[in-house]
Amino acid sequence: MPIFEQLLTNPILWLTIVILYTLKKGIYFVPQNRGYVIYTLGKYNKTLSAGLNFIIPFVQSVAADRNLKEQSLEIISQAAITKDNITLEIDGILFLKVIDAAAATNNITDYKLSVTQLAMTTMRNAIGSMELDECFQNRDMINAQILNAMTEATAPWGVMVTRYEIKDIMPPQTIREDMEKQMTAEREKRSVILTAEGVKTAAITEAEGHKQARVLDAEAAKAEQVLAAEASKESQVLMATGKAEAIRLVAEADASALEVVGSAANTDQGKAAVTLTLAQDAISAHQAIASESTVVLTDGKTGDNIANTVAQAIAVSSSLKLTN
Repeated sequence: MPIFEQLLTNPILWLTIVILYTLKKGIYFVPQNRGYVIYTLGKYNKTLSAGLNFIIPFVQSVAADRNLKEQSLEIISQAAITKDNITLEIDGILFLKVIDAAAATNNITDYKLSVTQLAMTTMRNAIGSMELDECFQNRDMINAQILNAMTEATAPWGVMVTRYEIKDIMPPQTIREDMEKQMTAEREKRSVILTAEGVKTAAITEAEGHKQARVLDAEAAKAEQVLAAEASKESQVLMATGKAEAIRLVAEADASALEVVGSAANTDQGKAAVTLTLAQDAISAHQAIASESTVVLTDGKTGDNIANTVAQAIAVSSSLKLTN
């Protein structure tokens, strides 16, 4: 006991305790992404940043410790009335970040509660300016509208709202049933439209196919007629060429025969042969006339006629000789 009493009455011990306590009150190690707001005799003095910091003990004090990291706040479900008087239950989530620890301490009592209430009010105002269908179709626009309004309002508080997202929009049960019926009707409508478009496309495709087939048939018939005309033309040309060649050859043959006959007729034997041939032809002609008619009229000078014919032939032969 005497030793304990001596320690309690020892001024050095108490001086050491006071010094240690004073050092503890004057030295602060601030963690990363934290901000310590320092008051000097009840008045704001500065904000301590991350690392080792010193303050004046008993004169300066840490009034607030602010988290400078980005934080998320859940906006509880609340009722909002649309422009067409439909009550919706809407909730969301808010992301914010303290950018000025002093403003978040000095300019607002509870920045988290204030930001949450502001988000709920702004969300109701945004929903009240839209109809029900627009609320479902324009979520991004609602989020952007709420974010812009809150960014301007929270700037004096040293808080920056980085993002706002609507999680769920719940209309009344009757509205949900009507929406389901409407969606069913829309699906059936789209199905009918798609079926009609399919039938239309098929009909157009079939008509185009028939049209193309007719065009191809017409082109094929045209090509066939052209080929047939060209073939007929070539055939006629070949036939005409053949006939001309045949006529030429026959003419040449007749000319050659006449030349041979003429050459032979220039001799005495040829003359005799010609005379005999002409006499035979004349007799054959009279026989033919007699065989084809029951009555034959004659002047009674058949022999003289034959002699005259022979004499004429001899004269022709002599003229041919003279000409040659």
